[in-house]
Amino acid sequence: MAAADLPLAGKTALVTGGSRGLGRETVLGLARAGADVVIASRKLDACEQVAREVREATGRRALPVACHVGRWDDVEQLVETSYAEFGAVDVLVNNAGIAPLYPSLSELSEDLYDKVFAVNLKGPFRLSVLVGERMAAGNGGSIVNISSIAAARPTANDLPYAAAKAGLNSMTLGFAGVLGPNVRVNGIMVGPFLTDISASWDLEGLTAWAKERYAVGRLGDPAEIVGTVLYFASSASSFTTGTVLTVDGGVSISSPYPAG
Repeated sequence: MAAADLPLAGKTALVTGGSRGLGRETVLGLARAGADVVIASRKLDACEQVAREVREATGRRALPVACHVGRWDDVEQLVETSYAEFGAVDVLVNNAGIAPLYPSLSELSEDLYDKVFAVNLKGPFRLSVLVGERMAAGNGGSIVNISSIAAARPTANDLPYAAAKAGLNSMTLGFAGVLGPNVRVNGIMVGPFLTDISASWDLEGLTAWAKERYAVGRLGDPAEIVGTVLYFASSASSFTTGTVLTVDGGVSISSPYPAG
């Protein structure tokens, strides 16, 4: 495919949590679509590995950056580094997230609660401000927030995470209004995907449950998020903003998976 035919040719995309899982697939998908990419996560070596994959597979420029998105100083340094390297950020994907396990709600520590909100909500807020305002003052752009169906279907096992993601959905709508008209802000509420996070799940039980109850009969492959991200990132969604799209294989219309 010629460079002119790539939907993101000449663009730069910044992806948080870009070294593994949905983030890694998103980085590779954006690069295949023609974008240069900034890969941010806490572990620099993991970012560097994905950057090498991008260069080898697509020939695109790839910048690995260590960043803890729950820390505003880290976020500001990430933005400055990205603009210094590429001059602009056209696509921001707020993908970094954590959903740690805890024994019970009463045993959930204040520190863990704060970390969940810092990574899932505070970081995306600050990045959307810093990058979004530059987009709005420049040539525009697209912000894509990776949320979760937990925001609409919370359980005792993920309540702080679900609350933070519900906040992210609300923030998506708010920023769409604040940053318009030339910056579009949308979100994706994802269901169960088979990433490294799924290693802590009861996969045998969930797989059987999915086969019987989910509309598509299975769990998601991380690569299946890419098409939706590309839609929001590219001009294909030029009249779409303030939208939170569910990509969950039909989980939302199925019976809830039993807790525990």
